Amino acid sequence: MSGSLSAQELSVEFALPGGRTAKAVDRVNLEVAPGEIVALAGESGCGKTTLARTLLGLERATGGQVVFGGEPLSYSARSLKAYRRHVQLVLQDPTGALNPRHTIYDAVAEGLRIHGITDDETERVASALSRAGLRPAERFFLSYPHELSGGQRQRAVIAGALVLEPSIIVADEPVASLDASVRGEILALLLRLRDQMDLGALVITHDLGLAWSIADRIAVMYLGRIVEQGPVERVLTDPRHPYTRALVSVLPDSPLPKPIVLSGELPDASSIPGGCRFRPRCQEVASGRASAVLSDCDRTDPGVLAADSHEVACHLHRLRDGS
Repeated sequence: MSGSLSAQELSVEFALPGGRTAKAVDRVNLEVAPGEIVALAGESGCGKTTLARTLLGLERATGGQVVFGGEPLSYSARSLKAYRRHVQLVLQDPTGALNPRHTIYDAVAEGLRIHGITDDETERVASALSRAGLRPAERFFLSYPHELSGGQRQRAVIAGALVLEPSIIVADEPVASLDASVRGEILALLLRLRDQMDLGALVITHDLGLAWSIADRIAVMYLGRIVEQGPVERVLTDPRHPYTRALVSVLPDSPLPKPIVLSGELPDASSIPGGCRFRPRCQEVASGRASAVLSDCDRTDPGVLAADSHEVACHLHRLRDGS
């Protein structure tokens, strides 16, 4: 089974003390196809990890649906087990992802054993380790995680996902815990896997530089919503949403003339403002440049983006664009 993974009008809400509700994910549309790397970017607390966990079936959607290969995700134990053969998670911290008491062979073979795949186990484990760049694979069979470098441990985690031959991986900050010298190697590995295996990947990151290096498309998330998405080169060289512009402005070699400092309080998913949710921190509103659409910013939600082309959820952008 293979196919695209998508969120369709996906929402996730959490109950809080005092009868309040946090909208961690709010009507998100996003798609990842085999052979495509999509970066999901935004500040901490914007909903990226909750969206990823929901796409993996680790959180249950409260609205909309997760669809894989054209079929809505079912939450029965049997269905989730079958689904996770095809959509695999790669965690941020390889040290925490690997059991220190298990050899690297056992760590990679664990997925096969959970799914009852008993044929050619040794060959499958060796192949996964080799594809992840741990060669010769047999050299690592009896090693323990503490005997490997940080980059090698992350490759072992990736091998544990690859051993099931998934269509899509969801990688949550896959190089955040690695030294700068190793980061490029792991990113290059993900690009090779995309090209050689037609592997799709959703890469969760707060680092737009990483997105520029690896992604085909990017979705920028703010307070539970995707506010801009499209081909990575277009979004990062011509950012249109004020939030995306602020994130891009602090990159080395930014196309914008100077850094943009966001004002206002950090997002709170339990207290989403009316109108445009970014309005309290918007530099366009603060500067008066959005005066022509300020009443819309105050009163009207810019709406939910579809999962294609270069789209922006911003009243001012639509005025400039003539739409």
